[in-house]
Amino acid sequence: MAMTSGPEGLGTRMRHVLEILDGDIARFLAGIGLDDYRPRYSPVVRALLARGPLAIRDLAEEMRVTHSAASQTVAQMNRAGFATLEPGADARQRIVSLTARTRELLPLIEAEWTATTEATEALEAELPYSLRALLDAIMEALERKPFRERIEETAAARELR
Repeated sequence: MAMTSGPEGLGTRMRHVLEILDGDIARFLAGIGLDDYRPRYSPVVRALLARGPLAIRDLAEEMRVTHSAASQTVAQMNRAGFATLEPGADARQRIVSLTARTRELLPLIEAEWTATTEATEALEAELPYSLRALLDAIMEALERKPFRERIEETAAARELR
């Protein structure tokens, strides 16, 4: 699949790479008997193992994702039987915990995580630069100045006003 050079389609390319990676991880998971476990669950599992039950807001912060993204993932995990949601201190807060089923599957989940980490390192060895370092640099640049501000500073955006 040929893509144009330049900034056109940057989001499309990033989503495509993520779809390829997640799809292959999901197929691997199915092959080891975790067909209903999704790659996006692992950061939640790892955060809850490290810190114990967490409010969705705290979980999102720990994972460096939006509250909405964490909430959606937790809802999927809850439906699949990997996480529970309990009311928190106030009515708006929900506390996320791992289920007994997830804890029983931890050896498989951890083995997949280790294998995926090793495969990531092998992939990065083939690249001219570290993909993780590049993604970290992108996130840091966007924290310094959000992409919306960058768009608004363009000549094309100024013509829209």
